[in-house]
Amino acid sequence: MTGWLTEAVPRGRIAAFRTLIYLFVAADLVVFTPWVRTRASVPGELYQPLLIGRLLPLPTPTPTVVAVIFWGLLLAALLAATGRAPRLLGWTVCALYLEWMIIAMSYGKVDHDRFGLLVALAVLPTAGRARHGDTTRTEAGGWALRVTQIAVICTYFLAAWAKLRFGGLDWLTGSVLARAIIRRGTDLADLIAQVPYLLIVAQFGIVAFELLSPVVFLIPARWRVAMVGFFYSFHVVTIATITISFAPHLAAMTSFLPLERVRPLVWARRLAGRGPVDAEPMSTPPDQARPDDRARSGDQAPVVGRPVGP
Repeated sequence: MTGWLTEAVPRGRIAAFRTLIYLFVAADLVVFTPWVRTRASVPGELYQPLLIGRLLPLPTPTPTVVAVIFWGLLLAALLAATGRAPRLLGWTVCALYLEWMIIAMSYGKVDHDRFGLLVALAVLPTAGRARHGDTTRTEAGGWALRVTQIAVICTYFLAAWAKLRFGGLDWLTGSVLARAIIRRGTDLADLIAQVPYLLIVAQFGIVAFELLSPVVFLIPARWRVAMVGFFYSFHVVTIATITISFAPHLAAMTSFLPLERVRPLVWARRLAGRGPVDAEPMSTPPDQARPDDRARSGDQAPVVGRPVGP
């Protein structure tokens, strides 16, 4: 079990995941949750903090408190995305974003799509330093990704558990999706709703999908990315029909992907034609270098099967 939790991954994957998550936090402030800043104008007596907000001596949101958190978090997230000072900036972003979410969710509505992202922010500072393209493997980074993956899958599984716990079997046969389409459905959703019993079948499918999501940890690695791709396709359909994005959850779910292969700066240099791009791994040991590389460095390796002498 310990080996599974700390399965080593390339440091380049940690660097890419770190950059993506912290850039998402910055985008979240200005694109997805800018409405949190309006909490500053809400009377303080309406602030009913979550349990963690009641346990910690957190201040009631005021214009000054909200502004300091917003600008401090935005700056810290952009700096953290560079990979510098991963622990200091990582813990800073984690603390500020947690407070940002406490403010957002302490007025009667709690979104479950933030769980995976919050866990990612809590564990990323423990992964240590990592550079883009670095192929050396790290168990600390592997643990950070695995814990995030578990949080992502728990989001699905516990959502199904909540549906059955509070809605019972009536959730499966009721009008849940029909009401969602009436409230915020698209033209595509209207077409789907006209097919008899299709929404009921979809509700059974949603719960089955969420309950079976832990299977992603049991299948071979070569199929895991395909299953995660199915997860993403589920959310594409959700956005296209009832306009619910689950963007923080989708960002955290990239912990399953081989992000070290995504090298936008390298691709940009290649497209710009700025000379040859070093495609070799940053940490290739000398004894694993190709023969032509050793020849260029003056260390010519013998070629197997090549005759010696005339």
